[in-house]
Amino acid sequence: MSVRPSLIGVALTLAALAGCTVGPNYKPPTPPSGAEAPLVSVNPAAETAATPPDDWWRLYDDPELDQLIQRAFVANADLKVAEANLSAARASLDAARNGLYPQTNANFGAVYGRDAATDEILEIDGHGPKTIWKFDDILDVSYELDLFGRVRRSVEASRADAEAAIAARDSVKITVAAETARAYAQICTLGEQLAVARRSVDIVSREAEIALQRQAAGAGSRFDVVRAQGLVAQTRAAIPPLEGQRRAAVFQLAALIGRTPTEAPTEIESCAAAPHLTALIPVGDGAALLKRRPDIRLADRRLAAATARVGVATADLYPRVSLTGLYGGAASEPSGLVSERGLTWGLGPSINWTFPNIAGTEARIHLAEAGGDAALAGFDSTVLQALKETEQALATYSAELDHRQVLAEAQDKAQAAFDIAHGQYIAGAASTLDLLTSEQALVSADAAVAASDAALAQDQIAVFKALGGGWGSAPQTGG
Repeated sequence: MSVRPSLIGVALTLAALAGCTVGPNYKPPTPPSGAEAPLVSVNPAAETAATPPDDWWRLYDDPELDQLIQRAFVANADLKVAEANLSAARASLDAARNGLYPQTNANFGAVYGRDAATDEILEIDGHGPKTIWKFDDILDVSYELDLFGRVRRSVEASRADAEAAIAARDSVKITVAAETARAYAQICTLGEQLAVARRSVDIVSREAEIALQRQAAGAGSRFDVVRAQGLVAQTRAAIPPLEGQRRAAVFQLAALIGRTPTEAPTEIESCAAAPHLTALIPVGDGAALLKRRPDIRLADRRLAAATARVGVATADLYPRVSLTGLYGGAASEPSGLVSERGLTWGLGPSINWTFPNIAGTEARIHLAEAGGDAALAGFDSTVLQALKETEQALATYSAELDHRQVLAEAQDKAQAAFDIAHGQYIAGAASTLDLLTSEQALVSADAAVAASDAALAQDQIAVFKALGGGWGSAPQTGG
């Protein structure tokens, strides 16, 4: 009778412990001071504090760009890798959840030979050892009570890992959208630069022809002709590098949309105008940025997983209690497996506890805690990096807008100076050197404006990428 109160006491103790989860509970980290403040580099002439759209590329109103990004979302190889990683993380979560339920194992076996236990029984009855068939069918069941939350913390960590994999995939989508737009914009702006370079070649070629005609008429020298022809060659030399860069951009775009170089979309090489925004760029504020960027969500989920793993390691300080049971039969004949005589069963607790040597467990706890500290620092670093990237992108874009405006003014002056010099040269009132100087200034001004247009297109895309748009509108192929 004295055993029963003891058993009741043990049962009550286990019931009281049930649901206890050791280790720290996850708390969302506090962003660095000032992280949620308005962005400081917003240029009211170019940007607005309105919330940016997720499918930001539609602001360009370019059907070709829309189609290319949708192709990339479906076929990009990096996205497929991210989806596969997400599937693996979800499978790990399923495996962790399995620990919440009883574990079963069914076994059926037949062995021909001698069994020490059977021989001992035969000897007691006065019989000698005997070689026999032994059949058994056993169902084993085991269930960990998870008194200290080891399994629950494992599930918590695996769930955070899966959510981190989702954030990682979303980060890849942002990159794919931005890099596809970059490649397309580069192809188009290089087309614009090529058009400007060819127009410049036409201009200097006409002036060289005039110099040749003047020489033939006795009004010019051979030196003037050679000098004019040298400017033509110099201007034409700018074309091959631009053509090579455009071809390289086409191959870059092909890889982004999942195509080989032989299947590259060469038809896009006809584009000769950079994608153009018709409205101010909506940039939002710092608080919205932190919620929108998936790399910050990724850092947060890594911190949650690291926090849960501290609990997993801490639970190893305490006993691991399981309930185990078995049911089946054992007999020398298959028919005996279903008889009362062959019945075998058992039910009882199992305790596994590494004690008193817990140095290894404590080391694993310290390791997990260090991982949590690193994840927290990583979160802060990611937030600061996101804010830095956004402010830098805004500052660079604003500066390039001012640069483009000044270049346009210089271009107008260069065009006017060339027109004056050309007219005076025809009339014999300006020297060949004056004409060549004005030609060189005009060619340089036209090339600088075209290069600035290319830089503006890339800077705009850098702003949108830093703002963290694009992942929500992509097809959710992985769930």
